[in-house]
Amino acid sequence: MGRRRVLGGLLLLLVLSAAVWAESQDYYSLLKVNREATTREIRQAFKKLALTMHPDKNPGDSTAHDRFVQVNRAYEVLKDEDLRKKYDKYGEKGLDEQQQGGRYESWNFYRYDFGIYDDDLEIITLDSGDFEAAVNSGEIWFINFYFPRCSHCHELAPTWREFAKEMDGVIRIGAVNCGDNNHLCRSKGINSYPSLYIFRAGQRPEKFNEERSKDSLVRFSMKFITTAVTELWQGNVFSEIESAYASGLGWLITFCCDTGDCLESRTRKKVAGMLEGLVKVGWMDCTSQGTLCESFQVTTGVTALFPPGSSLDQPGSILWLKTLDGREIYNQVIDHLPDLERLTSDNFKGKLAHHRWLVSFMFGDGTAASNEYKKLQAFLRNDNIQVGRVDCSADSELCQSLYIHTPCVAVFKGLGIHDFEIHHGKDVLYNIVGFARDSVRAHVTTLRPDNFPSDRKEPWLVDFFAPWCPPCRALLPELRKASIQLAGQMKFGTLDCTIHHSLCSTYNIQAYPTTVIFNGSSVHEYEGQHSADGILEFIQDLVNPSVMILDPSSFNEKVKGRAEGQIWAVDFYAPWCGPCQALIPEWRRMARLLSGQILVGSVDCQRFQSFCQGQSVRSYPEIRLYPGNSRQPDRYTSYNGWHRDAHSLRSWALSSLPKASVDLTPESFKSLVLSGQDHWILDFYAPWCGPCQHFAPEFEVVARVLKGKVRAGKVDCQAHHQTCQSAGITAYPTVRFYPYLGTRRHEHSGEHINSRDSNVIVDVVTQRLQRLSPRLQNKQKDEL
Repeated sequence: MGRRRVLGGLLLLLVLSAAVWAESQDYYSLLKVNREATTREIRQAFKKLALTMHPDKNPGDSTAHDRFVQVNRAYEVLKDEDLRKKYDKYGEKGLDEQQQGGRYESWNFYRYDFGIYDDDLEIITLDSGDFEAAVNSGEIWFINFYFPRCSHCHELAPTWREFAKEMDGVIRIGAVNCGDNNHLCRSKGINSYPSLYIFRAGQRPEKFNEERSKDSLVRFSMKFITTAVTELWQGNVFSEIESAYASGLGWLITFCCDTGDCLESRTRKKVAGMLEGLVKVGWMDCTSQGTLCESFQVTTGVTALFPPGSSLDQPGSILWLKTLDGREIYNQVIDHLPDLERLTSDNFKGKLAHHRWLVSFMFGDGTAASNEYKKLQAFLRNDNIQVGRVDCSADSELCQSLYIHTPCVAVFKGLGIHDFEIHHGKDVLYNIVGFARDSVRAHVTTLRPDNFPSDRKEPWLVDFFAPWCPPCRALLPELRKASIQLAGQMKFGTLDCTIHHSLCSTYNIQAYPTTVIFNGSSVHEYEGQHSADGILEFIQDLVNPSVMILDPSSFNEKVKGRAEGQIWAVDFYAPWCGPCQALIPEWRRMARLLSGQILVGSVDCQRFQSFCQGQSVRSYPEIRLYPGNSRQPDRYTSYNGWHRDAHSLRSWALSSLPKASVDLTPESFKSLVLSGQDHWILDFYAPWCGPCQHFAPEFEVVARVLKGKVRAGKVDCQAHHQTCQSAGITAYPTVRFYPYLGTRRHEHSGEHINSRDSNVIVDVVTQRLQRLSPRLQNKQKDEL
């Protein structure tokens, strides 16, 4: 008996230890990643843990399930940008309690189906955050949309990897996991897996429908490489070379003879695609152009690079290549091309005063990445963006004055050296090109202590962020979009809190990104979705607030002391509560939709904790509707609906208003509508019809807005089937407008309005009434 108690105690201790272990470690520690980890690194770390910790691999461990649930929960939160921000700011209490991460897949799923292409360097895994920037960068992309459980996707994977190695550097090879990016895949019309598409900027995607072999994939993708490979001969060679030199371009020429090495046709085309915009690619048939080849001192098959201005009189200026491998040729050519223009302290200010520049800030010797930057000139030539470099080791004072301490890329917008934006995306060509094009059009400035808007004379939106934070990087493109739409009304800036610690501490910044609007003496923290639309809605609401911020005094005065017929919707929330944050933009949107009909407010229960307790608020968010009966000021109805979007909340709130429409019977339909002298708008519905129920509050809005001009009625087509059939009603709900034209109307005379949006219906009816007005006035004169 004593032994059983000891064993039971040990078992309880193990379970409690597991619980303490889970609670004592934060999510980053559970996954064994640092807070700067990328989404890909988080996914790789989770997979590694899943293969060892999964309960299927630990059948004898009674704590395995609970431990793995915690790890799975950590992964589900940190892979999601919005949840990750909430966790970083508020910890677990800021997350929606419904998202427990309790469900997980089998061990086989994590072993064979999870992250198919995560370890393939030649294949770039894209997600919704970087997809558009990639496919609109100007490079050709061949993208594999796949689903983890799709057997055909797994069958294709080895071929796709071999194909990616074959085409590395020629075009970009990508993959999108539609299990993790369902919305992205649906928006691109993906309805089967795998789906393979070629993407080119400004053109429709092209679907691959051929046999899924490596040769077929290569053949298909080569069709989209349009860079010309020129055959050079006596009649064009010198004019072609001079023309290229005049444009600052060199020539890569492969000489084909009976002996030696000559690049085959496909390799020439691949190399031409890889070097597009940097050098011209051509070939010469030395069996028919023997004398010409001899003039180039060529007697056997060989390939050579002729940089701009090079000549046979300067043998050292010509690069003779000793390889037939396209990738090796590309690397040697890139190495040999001149570097980006060097900017120094002496010419920096003058160069950037009137021209747009993309500048690479480097520290010492260049890297492979900086060699790739040479291609930026070709990509950005048509955008009138010049490309240069600064060596911060040699010009440390210049870099320090700009608070640049590590290698980076920045866009200067042609307004001097202080108006610039630093790139914080992936250090890959397509991402930098997309950033440069967006940044020169946008109005976002990298802030520093010397240009931080502390005086706040003009309204500013400031994004406090950290470069390692994925939600921060996802927000930056949205800020650029918003800045374009609000040009002249608000200024936009970003502040890197990893550099400017004290300035961020001044504003009590605790999590990233934190977006704050400074407007005069007012400071407003943005808590909505990380999108341009969300930011615009928030700013619009600041200018013309739709939600009243209530404190205990104003609540008692305005809500409890409301006038007869006045209705209030109130949100009791806590700032740390994840569901409360998700509700904020929907609550504002709902308030705008209810403008003029129901008053909307919110109470911060963290700030007024005792007051909320006195109002019996037990959880957050608590949404209440206080009806228009002022004799019962404490009476309210709580919202218990599953959905907290603006339209669901609006429908719930409108249901409390007095009915403005009338129910019609067959008799009243004939006497009031067909024989009466009023204009009528009718809703033909069935009680069992879901869309009818959803439309009902919309119709009541129509009835209230048009009151005095048009009467509103409802016909129950289940109870009055014959009436609806006579009126030609074949679907529910159906909206018909019956204008009074001075004579009796017929059942079929109603004008169909093909909308369920109250605003649209009101606009249609109003315009119809305006057109009818002269006609009715003339008829009245005739009768007189």
